[in-house]
Amino acid sequence: MVELIRDNPIAAVIVLCEFGFWALVVAGLAARYLLRLRRLSAALLVAVPLVDVVLVVAVLLDLHRGSPATAIHGLAAVYLGFSVAFGPALVRWADRHFAHRFAGGPKPHRPAKGSPERYRAVWQEWYRVVAAAAIASVTLLGMVVTVAGPEQEAALWWWIGRVWMVVGIWFLAGPAFERRPSEPERTTAPTR
Repeated sequence: MVELIRDNPIAAVIVLCEFGFWALVVAGLAARYLLRLRRLSAALLVAVPLVDVVLVVAVLLDLHRGSPATAIHGLAAVYLGFSVAFGPALVRWADRHFAHRFAGGPKPHRPAKGSPERYRAVWQEWYRVVAAAAIASVTLLGMVVTVAGPEQEAALWWWIGRVWMVVGIWFLAGPAFERRPSEPERTTAPTR
């Protein structure tokens, strides 16, 4: 892993962006719940998407300089899609845990299997996967159109197919077999 990061600057940028994402989230929530600095908290949490901007700029510059498109460039686009699609949900998840741990908030819970809440959650998660794949695909297509040379294009097109294969696998592993909860029976009061 260390050699991969050392030999490929985009791999290092991805690792730094992941670290930066969580560092901003934790710092923002610590400012909110531990230091009671709401404005600082808001500023730190608003800065989270800037991590994605750094990643996109780094990848575009790397490809523009003529670096061969590799799996790492495709992974950067997938990371971007995941970060944009799942980032807000991850921040909300972390916020609930911070609020519970440091501010007396309610204990976070997982929806019970077979419940309407669980059914909705599984489908919402899959919709996020679709959004992540769409964002990654548009990013990859943008790379192909704007900065990739003919020798770089094949590696980027390969990732688009793989991203949508993951969407299909996720569908089969998740919502395809999630049973829709039955509607509760309505009882009517007896009429006189």
